[in-house]
Amino acid sequence: MSHQTDRPAKSPDELQFIYADAAETFERFAALNERLLGRYRERLFARAQGHVLDVACGTGSNLQHLPEGCSVVGVDLSTPMLEGARREAASLGREVTLAHADAQRLPFADDAFDTVVSALSTCTFPDPVAALREMARVCAPAGRILLFEHGRSSLGPVAWGQDRLAPWHFEDMGCRWNQDPEGVVREAGLEIRRAECHVAGVFTSLVAGPTVVGE
Repeated sequence: MSHQTDRPAKSPDELQFIYADAAETFERFAALNERLLGRYRERLFARAQGHVLDVACGTGSNLQHLPEGCSVVGVDLSTPMLEGARREAASLGREVTLAHADAQRLPFADDAFDTVVSALSTCTFPDPVAALREMARVCAPAGRILLFEHGRSSLGPVAWGQDRLAPWHFEDMGCRWNQDPEGVVREAGLEIRRAECHVAGVFTSLVAGPTVVGE
């Protein structure tokens, strides 16, 4: 069953409204999120090095998992989310550059970063393929793109429940939580170097090469 064609999408303005409203909730539940998913973020984002771009950084949940030697730039479409990320950076004692930006039109030069990371984001981008190709554009040829995503479970009963609730969740959060993360990355033309599934296949860690195949 494919979920890659005719994907629903919220506009950037709708997403800004949704996540401005949700930012406080994200911060309030940050500790629970970390308890549930922190080990997977840690394992994946420990691979980051050099100059790092965190796309759709939200309230800064990835920051504590990026190696100390990295210089980090975080971008998000939501100003309240960026304010949360600024507070998280301050609590960690990390210097992070934060900017308002659309993932589908990143305001950076080609090959500007050694590593690009993003978590739980391609499910909300209006055009995830365009966003992934932008990540590839700004990543150095020898670099890597690290994605922690959620999608349709590999267990039938869980997938059934996700499919049933998907329309409601999309309307509430603009999130396509039953998409196929690996399928989206392949559709963007990026090379998947490593993929690891967690929690009944609901979450996936992906290491991708920055070169778009065929370009």
